[in-house]
Amino acid sequence: MNTLEKAKFDILFYNLIDGTKPAKDFIVGLPPKMKAKILRLIDILETNGPELREPYSKHSNDGIFELRGKIGSDTSRVLYFFMIGKRVILTHGFIKKTQKTPPSEIERVKKYRTEYLSRKENQQ
Repeated sequence: MNTLEKAKFDILFYNLIDGTKPAKDFIVGLPPKMKAKILRLIDILETNGPELREPYSKHSNDGIFELRGKIGSDTSRVLYFFMIGKRVILTHGFIKKTQKTPPSEIERVKKYRTEYLSRKENQQ
């Protein structure tokens, strides 16, 4: 790797205990144009990591970020957090209908992050 290339980030989907992946399921279920937009944003995130900023990504709070997809009046968000080792964990997505990200969505990603960290600790 030459010095101008950035090391890529690993993009991982959070999986629930039952094996389902809420973010992946959300993306797969999107209309084709929005799905393409979100997948492109994930590619950009893979390259830029925490340097990715608005309008593509926004820090919500407490280490929680959101990918921001918009086509016309349709707005989709995929929430994620970073882990040591250049890893990005995509937790889930939702269709945004209000100005602010609903607190319930932030609480959900925090719950998933806590579960993820707990599982990682128990694997060691």
